[in-house]
Amino acid sequence: MVNVLSYDVGGANTKAALISVKKGKLLNAQVAVEYFPIWKEPEKLAKVLLKLNQKLSASNLDGVALTMTAELSDAYQTKREGVNNILTCVSKAFPDVPVFVLNTHAELVTLDVAKQEPLEVAAANWAATGWLVAKKLKNCVVIDVGSTSTSIIPIAQGMVMARGKTDLDKLMFGELVYTGSLRTNVAAIVHSIPIRNSVAGVASELFALSGDVHLVLGNITRQDYSSETADGRGKTIPEALKRLARVVCADTEMLTRQEIIKMAEYVSNEQIQQVAEGLSKVYSHTKSLTLCKVPVVVTGLGKNFIARKAAEKLSIDEIVDLGTILPEKAVLATPAFGVALMATNRLEGENAK
Repeated sequence: MVNVLSYDVGGANTKAALISVKKGKLLNAQVAVEYFPIWKEPEKLAKVLLKLNQKLSASNLDGVALTMTAELSDAYQTKREGVNNILTCVSKAFPDVPVFVLNTHAELVTLDVAKQEPLEVAAANWAATGWLVAKKLKNCVVIDVGSTSTSIIPIAQGMVMARGKTDLDKLMFGELVYTGSLRTNVAAIVHSIPIRNSVAGVASELFALSGDVHLVLGNITRQDYSSETADGRGKTIPEALKRLARVVCADTEMLTRQEIIKMAEYVSNEQIQQVAEGLSKVYSHTKSLTLCKVPVVVTGLGKNFIARKAAEKLSIDEIVDLGTILPEKAVLATPAFGVALMATNRLEGENAK
C-alpha cells in the first residue's frame, strides 16, 4: 500500500488530500481545507501544512505531492521568489519524506528541479485536475470554479490540450477566468447595476465580494464562506446585504431587501457571463480537436451556480458533475486529489521495478 499526502497551496486557501492506494485501487481518501491568506504571513506556511497533516492524521507517508498558485501573491516580488518560499516551507515541514512537485506539463519533478525551473511549477494545479479527469473522460472541457478563480481545461483524445501554460497565456486563451465563488470584488464583476428603472455606477472600492452575492442568493452557506469578508464583519445574510448596498454607495435604509437581492442576481448573471465567454473559446478549440461528443465537466465550490449555468448559457448538451465519476471528496479539492493520485501511480510503479 502507498500513502501520499498532497497539497494545493493557494493564495487564500490551502487544500490537502490524503490517499491510500494498493495496486492501483483507491482504498482511502480524505481532504481538508485551511483558510490561510498567505500574503499576511508567508513565513507561517510550514505550520499550516503541518496543521493540515494533523487534521488528516497522516502518518507512514511514502511521499508528499505539491502544486501551487500562491506564488502570485503580492507577498512576493516575483513568482520565482514565491515558488522558492513555498518549496522551502514544504521541505521544512517534511524533511524526511520524498516530495514531488507538479509542473505545467502534468509531470512530477523533484524539489531541486522545481527550484531550478520555478515558472514550470508555478500555477500548475489545473494540470492535476485535467490529468485526473482525462482518466475518466477522453474528450471534455472541465470548469473548476474555486473561491478566487476559474480554470477551464480542454481534454481531447485522453490528453490535456491546454494552449496556455502560464497564467498570462491562460488568461489570453480563456482557460483562466479570474472570477470565483467567494473572493472576487463585486466591482471587478460589474461597472454598473440596473436599479429603480435606471442604472447606477458602482463604487471602485472593496465593499462587497462574490461570497456576499452567493450567500444572499442561497448558493452557498455560511460554512462555505471560508474567506474573510470585505469589511471584516460576519457572514449572515443581513450583513451581506449591507455590504452589497454599499457597492452603489447606499445602505439598507435606502434600499429594500428585494432591491439588493435583484442587484445580487444581476451581479451573479454577469459573473456567469464572464465564465461563459472563456468557456466559449475553450470549447470551440476542443471541438476542433475531436469528432467525438464533448461534454462539460463541472467541479469546485461554484460547480452548480457558476460553472453549470455558464455551460447552460452556451446550450451545451451534456454537463457532468465530477462527483458522479470520482469520489465526492475529489470535488472539494480536485487539484490536491489529482496530484496525490499522480504521486501514488509513480510510487507504485517504482516499487514494482
